[in-house]
Amino acid sequence: MTRDPADLTVSDYLDGAREMTAANRPYLAHLLAEEAARRAADPATAAGIRASFPNPATTREETD
Repeated sequence: MTRDPADLTVSDYLDGAREMTAANRPYLAHLLAEEAARRAADPATAAGIRASFPNPATTREETD
C-alpha cells in the first residue's frame, strides 16, 4: 500500500531507519533519520536522532 509521505510521522521514519540499519544500508538509514529529525518538534530529540544515525560518509573508517 502506497502512503503519502506527508502523512508519515517521526516514528515511521525512525522505523524505516532501523530497518535500513538492520539491512546494512547505513546511508539510507541516515537519510530516513535525517527526515525524522527534521520533523521532530523538540531540538534535543532531533539532535539525539542525528547522533544515533550519523552520516556514514563522515564516519567511515579506512582499513589498510
